Amino acid sequence: MEQPSLEIENVRKTYGDFVAVDDVSMAVPPGTVFGLLGPNGAGKTTTLRMVMDIIAPDSGTIRLFGRPRRREDLEQIGYLPEERGLYRKMTVIEHLAFLGELHGLGHRDAVARGERWLERLGLADRVKSKVEELSKGMQQKIQLAGTVLHDPAVVILDEPFSGLDPINQGLFKDVLAEFKAEGRTILFSTHVMEQAEKLCDHICLISGGRVVLQGELAVLKRERGGNSYRLVAAGDLAQAEEVPGVAAAVPGDGEARLILEPDADGAAVLRALTQRFDVSEFRSQEPDLEEIFIKAVRDAA
Repeated sequence: MEQPSLEIENVRKTYGDFVAVDDVSMAVPPGTVFGLLGPNGAGKTTTLRMVMDIIAPDSGTIRLFGRPRRREDLEQIGYLPEERGLYRKMTVIEHLAFLGELHGLGHRDAVARGERWLERLGLADRVKSKVEELSKGMQQKIQLAGTVLHDPAVVILDEPFSGLDPINQGLFKDVLAEFKAEGRTILFSTHVMEQAEKLCDHICLISGGRVVLQGELAVLKRERGGNSYRLVAAGDLAQAEEVPGVAAAVPGDGEARLILEPDADGAAVLRALTQRFDVSEFRSQEPDLEEIFIKAVRDAA
């Protein structure tokens, strides 16, 4: 097994009597897209700030690239915080050059890289515009460019899609896909399960500062898909809830999603369904990530 790019082991952070992060452990494999997921207030941002040494954990260990975190290791990370900040009076290229120099780039190299990123993000015509003249979406593109200008091996993004319109969300997702293809490791936090489901290879779900579920997303979905079925049949499929062994039925257009009771036998349910409906399809269906999260949080409560 490859050495994780990032490991967090039994990390805890409190503020007075409030426990923000409670014994969190996770490992981020290299070259993957890893989602740190949970509702607002779950402890995601606090966890990422501890990784970046912005705040110190009360206890626990953080390792980067297989060793205890060192300041120089942070130079290989690009970090986009949840609370964004731009120097509004600077021009766009001045701002990017400044950020590049903070990461150790020479001025000319930082300018050249900044111009390439502006081209990639569709802002080549705004090189000399002041940051304050840009729309919010454009400013978020500038912040993304500044985050990755120094070609980091690991990219950490805290709620990167917040406030973006669908077009710019798509652009950000394309950039993340390019990073993954280049072998970079991407860790991002979000409370929107749909985004994570489309992008992530691995996930860690946290709620109330504690880990409630983590692992490879495809494996988790297979493991938790045993009681979710797709039914395609003629008739009023809402009545499928009346069939023994069916806990819930969510009807659609000519089909329904059935959630079976935990101890239900799929074959027996199918036999009962065929007595009520003209069934053309009945098969196990992977749950979506939101279903998995809701159940994991409920079971952990």
